[in-house]
Amino acid sequence: MTGRLKGLRMTSEKGNVIVLTGASGGIGRALALELAQPGTYFALIARDADRLQPILQEVCAKGASGEVAAIDIRERAQLHDYLLDLDARHPVDVVIANAGVTAGLGPDRTRESDADCERLTEINYQGVVNTVTGIVDAMQKRGRGQIVLISSLAGMRALPDMPSYSATKAAVIAYGHSLRGWLKPFGVSVTIICPGFVTTPMSARHKGSKPFEMNAEKAARLMRRAMERRKAFFAFPFVLALGIRLQNLLPPVLGDLFMGGFAADIEADPRYSAGSENPSNDSKSD
Repeated sequence: MTGRLKGLRMTSEKGNVIVLTGASGGIGRALALELAQPGTYFALIARDADRLQPILQEVCAKGASGEVAAIDIRERAQLHDYLLDLDARHPVDVVIANAGVTAGLGPDRTRESDADCERLTEINYQGVVNTVTGIVDAMQKRGRGQIVLISSLAGMRALPDMPSYSATKAAVIAYGHSLRGWLKPFGVSVTIICPGFVTTPMSARHKGSKPFEMNAEKAARLMRRAMERRKAFFAFPFVLALGIRLQNLLPPVLGDLFMGGFAADIEADPRYSAGSENPSNDSKSD
């Protein structure tokens, strides 16, 4: 299911066309508002069109234009069909694979549920792949474009209480490095972004230490600058990212001591409670 807001059209044939997944809240909304300007055309993607429409109104108030698409990024065929149609109408300049979910260990530090593991893999990694593969052929043929993958500092150093989340974010980093090597000769750049703790509905379910946490608006500004500079890899906040890089050089036993300070309980995601999925509760932030 997709929907376009009537009366909104691209204001400049030379303006950027941006695909943004996970656009219905948190970092996604902040990124859309940060990138919105006259001449920019957005394709805002998330599962709930009702949550996307107000965000589209906000970016249009800043001079941008665009459309919304209510698509679950796990539905590869539907997502690819939409992206092919979009690109035929508005050749895509930038795709930002931002959608993501989180989960942690079970009660009393028991293992993650099978459902959580599968959902994290399907959304955080396979959903990113589905997004990229839906548009990369067109970018490669045109010889231009930018792919932005939103990972996490947890992908640089796994969090003990979030095994599958950390693994999927590490996979996104590896996927991005591979894409960059493949696509650079074709004029397509790849930027991997690893945020730390950002104040969003998803972060609110993280009950534990969140050092250097920042609001979504500040995070979006930093991410925009990295995109504009076409950085290959950008991790922030700097102090926390540097600490992770340094502790990765330590023997594992010492690195594990460092990570002990990040113990946390992750509250269950209400969108997926009792085995149900309700897009109306969608609060994607990653």
